[in-house]
Amino acid sequence: MAKKKPGTFSAQKEVRAIARERVGIVKAARVIVPKSERTPKYKEDLLIKED
Repeated sequence: MAKKKPGTFSAQKEVRAIARERVGIVKAARVIVPKSERTPKYKEDLLIKED
């Protein structure tokens, strides 16, 4: 079995990994509310009648 070749170095990934170690994983900005509990985006059109 051949050895796996190491990937190219990415400074951006390395800096982020170090930051995660120091600070920890950042929490989500806001909680996602289920669609059934959300308020409707548009008001219902009262002129259209549904049978």
